Parts: sequence; C-alpha cells; structure tokens
Amino acid sequence: RVIVLEARNRVGGRVWTSREWSDAQLDMGASWIHGVSKNPITQLAEANHIKTTETDYDNHWIYDTDGEELTNSEYATLEEYAALIEASITDAIDELDTDISVQTLLNRVMAEENITAEDRKQIYYLLNTVVEHEYAADINDFSVFAFDEGEELGGEDVIFLQGYDQIIDILADGLDIRLDQIVQRVEYADTGVIITTSQGIYEADRAVITLPLGVLKNGAVQFSPALPNEKQTAIHKLGMGLLDKVYLRFSQQFWPQEPELLGYISQNKGEWAEWLNMAHYTKLPILLGFNAATFAHRTETWTDQQIVESAMATLRTIFGAGIPDPLAWQITRWADDPFTWGSYSYLSTGTNGDTLDALAAPVASRLFFAGEATSRDYQATVHGAYLSGVRAAEELWDA
Repeated sequence: RVIVLEARNRVGGRVWTSREWSDAQLDMGASWIHGVSKNPITQLAEANHIKTTETDYDNHWIYDTDGEELTNSEYATLEEYAALIEASITDAIDELDTDISVQTLLNRVMAEENITAEDRKQIYYLLNTVVEHEYAADINDFSVFAFDEGEELGGEDVIFLQGYDQIIDILADGLDIRLDQIVQRVEYADTGVIITTSQGIYEADRAVITLPLGVLKNGAVQFSPALPNEKQTAIHKLGMGLLDKVYLRFSQQFWPQEPELLGYISQNKGEWAEWLNMAHYTKLPILLGFNAATFAHRTETWTDQQIVESAMATLRTIFGAGIPDPLAWQITRWADDPFTWGSYSYLSTGTNGDTLDALAAPVASRLFFAGEATSRDYQATVHGAYLSGVRAAEELWDA
C-alpha cells in the first residue's frame, strides 16, 4: 500500500501545464523530452497515443544588439566562437586537476585570445543560451567538469503541444494521492517512519523522499534524526538552478512564422536572449521568452508589468516600435515557489556524479531518495526523475 503526499493542490510538481487560455496548453515547467531514443517518457507517450512535435534547434534566427538579424558572416563567426568554447572546455577537462567554474575558464580564454568587447557579447550570448539556459546555472557557479558527467539519450527533442501533464495524468491514475499535504517533519527509526504534514500524521514502514533539492536546501522539512553528514554536504554543495518563462499573447503575429527559435544578443548577458516561437507550432500569436540564472533571479523581484515592459523593449528593438502590446501574459517565478525554490539542480564547482550519488543514497533502510537531483546519468530531466523513482522503488523492495 502506497500513499503519495503532495504539498500542492495539483499533481505534477515541476511538470505543470496551464490551461488558463482555453485554446493553448502552456507548459510552465518542463517542456521537452530530451532525447527520444529509449526514453521512458517517449515510451509512455507512444503507448498512450500522446502527440509530440520535434524541435529543430538549427531553425534559429539570431538578432544583434541593434535588432538586425546576423549576416551569414556573423553567423559563421558565432559558430567559430562556439567551437572555441567547446574545445576550451574539452581541453580543460583533460588538463585540469582542480575543478573551476565556466566563467573562470572563459576569463582565461578571453585573455589568451585577446577578445574584443563586441565579440564578448557574442560569446556571452552563446554561454547564456547554450549553458545557462540548459543547466539553469550562472557560469560563475557552474562546474567545467560537469560537462564530463552524466549521459544523454539519442534522438531528437520533442515538446507536448497539448501539455506535458498528459504524462502526469497517466502516472497518477489509480494512485492514492493526498493533496495539500505540506510535509513538515520526517522521523525515522528501526520501527518505521512518521511523516508530519500540515494536515496530519502518517505512519509507514518506509518512505520515498522526492523533495526538490531547493526544498532540501531551504531546510523547510525537518529530519529526525538529522540526515547523515555526507547527504547534508551534498545538499549544501549542489546548486539549485533557475529557468523562468514568460508567455506573451498578442492580437496578431508581427514576427516571422518560419523560425522555431529567436535569439537576441543583448548588451548585458542573458537579458531576453532566447524565445520559442509558439506560432510556428500552433499558429497562435504567442511568444515564449526564457530567462535563466542571475537575470531570472533579478526579474523575479519585478512586477508582472515590469517584466512585460522589459520583454517588450527587446521585441521592439528587433521588430520595431510600432508592434502592439500583448493582450495577456503568463509568468513563472520558480525561485519564489515554496515547494521547489528553483527549477532544477546543477553541478556547482567542486561537485560531481559522486555528489549526486550521496544525495540519492538510502538512509537506514527507511528513507529512499528520488528526483532529478538524485539522477547521476540524467540529472535535471523528467526522464531522470522518472528513472530515479524506479531505482528508489527497487532499493526499497530489496530492503
């Protein structure tokens, strides 16, 4: 017998589909299946006839700081810098004995290559969109060695135009799920576990702990006795990243239909640098703007109106001052969410796969840990979270 205790008034956690707009299902959290080959989420989708749509990352139009699309020559230069960054990271992994941040490595590379201020903007654009948006971590904090950790599944990346929560509905079907159960205390002993929530007390033989890393770092849940030192160290050292979304809906489409992604090389790193063209997939006049890490933390302190005005300043730089204001918007603030305190985990400088294993390790054959931050191979992915649950269940069964 299994009871699922869920703090929210809905299932899914960081898989959250908004249906506020009746004709558009918008994923506010996870969006993609990353690598469809041998992916358990792909298998669930196919078995249940859930439609997915491939994203072609090469179908990406990039605009310079002044709003002009890059020329062929400028695209080529950007690709050269991408190759330089990749080679520098590969060399660093092979040559360094001590871990450093991506920013520290970049400082060394730019000094050696005598990079100009204008070229720095392009390099920071690449690192923001390719690294910070992917890992939800500022390059000042993200480990160079992290690129040598984990695995990637093959095949394309796909999105759910009808909502990622279709997968959650399948997984939740038939389960005993108690909503609005905010866990406050976890006690464990040789005789079993006692879970105290905002609604009552639950006793069980064992428990699977799937609290996001941000919640564990925040200390909102008390463990008695305290978790082992190695696990506490892992919680402290691992990073909880941030990737926020801003959906803007307009009365009409003023941007090109063809590209799937729109890029913007901002004056300051990471300010409205990446947009997903929802109109390409849905024919609806909706743009999705992403912000990650440091800039995302800054915007979370702004009002919705300030966020929208900042986004529109970028769009007007690209598409002209005469474009209309949005009719409506939907905005995430994952770092301010008390049930996650962030979007997903990352390897900060000085951590590695062993740190993830320490977080995943069972405690006293009573507590078993799952979630994307406990997945050594597929950290920060939905399939990583799913597979970590399978692993935790096997560990519990063996116990």
